Amino acid sequence: MNSREQDEITRVIDAGRPPGWAGKYALRLAAVALIVLAAFGYLSLRSGSSATATRYQTEEVRRGDLIVAVSATGNLQPTNQVDVGSELSGTVEAVFVDDNDRVKKGQILARLDVSKLQDQVAKSRAAVAGAEAQVLQVQASVEEAAANLARLKQVAELSGGKVPSKVELETADAALKRALANEASARAAVNQAAAALKSDETNLAKAHIRSPIDGVVLSRKVEPGQTVAASLQAPVLFAIAEKLSQMQLEVGVDEADVGQVAAGQRATFNVDAYPKRKYPARVTRVGYGSQVKDGVVTYLTVLTVNNDDLSLRPGMTATAEIVTAKREQVLLVPNAALRFAPAVAAKTGKKNKNLVASLMPRPPRGGAPKQKGGSAGKGGAPKVWVLKDGQPVAIPVTVGATDGRVTEVAGVGLQPGMPVITEGLGGQG
Repeated sequence: MNSREQDEITRVIDAGRPPGWAGKYALRLAAVALIVLAAFGYLSLRSGSSATATRYQTEEVRRGDLIVAVSATGNLQPTNQVDVGSELSGTVEAVFVDDNDRVKKGQILARLDVSKLQDQVAKSRAAVAGAEAQVLQVQASVEEAAANLARLKQVAELSGGKVPSKVELETADAALKRALANEASARAAVNQAAAALKSDETNLAKAHIRSPIDGVVLSRKVEPGQTVAASLQAPVLFAIAEKLSQMQLEVGVDEADVGQVAAGQRATFNVDAYPKRKYPARVTRVGYGSQVKDGVVTYLTVLTVNNDDLSLRPGMTATAEIVTAKREQVLLVPNAALRFAPAVAAKTGKKNKNLVASLMPRPPRGGAPKQKGGSAGKGGAPKVWVLKDGQPVAIPVTVGATDGRVTEVAGVGLQPGMPVITEGLGGQG
């Protein structure tokens, strides 16, 4: 079909239509276009406002008590533990106690074979008796020499010095002095023999191994018939703990926390044997000497523990919470509230961006939206953000103690129950 034929057909069709049809058709098209544009604009505005709206996660400011604690791990030990050994070598003849037995000070725990020791004591006693007899013999010599000298002096006096001769008198005097010296030597021999006897009796007594304290036998490391060799060092036969009703907990406090720990602070701890039970304790000593294990520096800290029911045992591993600070009825906010800061749009014009504008081409963005410098801007005071009428409002605060989850704060206008923002959840869909 050529162009002339098409024009002829169009002319015939138009001739059959009623007059004014084209004008009415144009008005209808314009009305439809206006409706479509209005709906498109409404949807664009709604989309733009929804994109800029931000939801926040909040928690209420509350008033309460804050307890700051330092955690440390260690082991329970008796307040006084004594290792009992033997100073003598020999064969163990009998053992009279076992593990967990309660003993009194001076009670016999074990006994060595004492046959040789008894023989030595008997020999020493005989030596003492011989020394004492020697003293009696020397005393008789002294008395004899003294009588002889006295008789010679009496003869000299009666004879007017003629007899005996001077030599005889001097000889008699020397004999008396020798007798007195022999007496002193004999008495010294008696003392020496008595000392040897006492030493042997002491060894005999030490063959009976006794408890040095009142306490409980923690471990028995000897059996009857066992040979004990004490030539180099005293072997440990028993370990005895004194007063298990009073124990101590030795923990290692990390170097980052040791500055907060001091003697007199209260603490609680638990052991694996009783995981639901909290035991009270008190710090008695914080060591100055460091301990290094696996590259971690800790300081030995000792806590006293009451163990009246004897539920705790030496060597148990315990985890202690030492209370280093306690604040009563202070304002508390979550730590996340101090870290939160709302995002700021790069340009104000972006707040009214609609769907049409979003379809328009634009240069690439230089980076993520900038933040308002955290809870405390550069050189500024810490702050929290409170949600008022759907908008975040900053309140400067003074920060106090923290337990790692909540922090003590104070600020003008900050009241319990206020919703502080902890996290931004982004725009609504």
